[in-house]
Amino acid sequence: MGILDKIVSALGTGPRTYHILVVGLDNSGKSTIINFLKPDNLRVSGEIPPTVGVKIEKVKYKNTILQFHDMSGQGKYRAMWERCFSDCHAIIFVVDSSDKVRVVVAKEEFDGLVQHPAMQERSIPLLVLANKKDQPNGIAATRCSQLFELEKLLANRTWHLQATNALTGEGVHEAFNWLTDYLASLPADGRGPD
Repeated sequence: MGILDKIVSALGTGPRTYHILVVGLDNSGKSTIINFLKPDNLRVSGEIPPTVGVKIEKVKYKNTILQFHDMSGQGKYRAMWERCFSDCHAIIFVVDSSDKVRVVVAKEEFDGLVQHPAMQERSIPLLVLANKKDQPNGIAATRCSQLFELEKLLANRTWHLQATNALTGEGVHEAFNWLTDYLASLPADGRGPD
């Protein structure tokens, strides 16, 4: 961040920056969703390589800056997710709704995420994206909500579920409109009730 950006940020006149943790199993579409939000001239065309470790990207969306911490979904990297819980303003959990075999693994990871002590200490908003809705064997958002027991597990947390297609952008803007509207409603520190 340059000196001018720091001054504008300190004065509160510029767009607010929010740290967003993006998690989910590998190949669920996390990086593709972030790529879709970028301006056309910055989008990667073609296949996006898998994230290894963490990739940090900033995207201006509406009148906010979303700093994404795109976490690898490969098994050996999932333990890293919890290191970012305390520093984020929101968490996005992406589910490959077309991979019915791995939905069970995604559910286990989701359970571990929402039941983690750091998540219990703070009321971090959670956006669940049922991605790849365009696939013929994709699970509908309502079924995804039932499988992941969202009503039960997230009863005391602000959350939203959105079916998406990261390649065409279907549902992506609706999801991020919800997220940025919610974050904009929080106090200046953007953290909400702790």
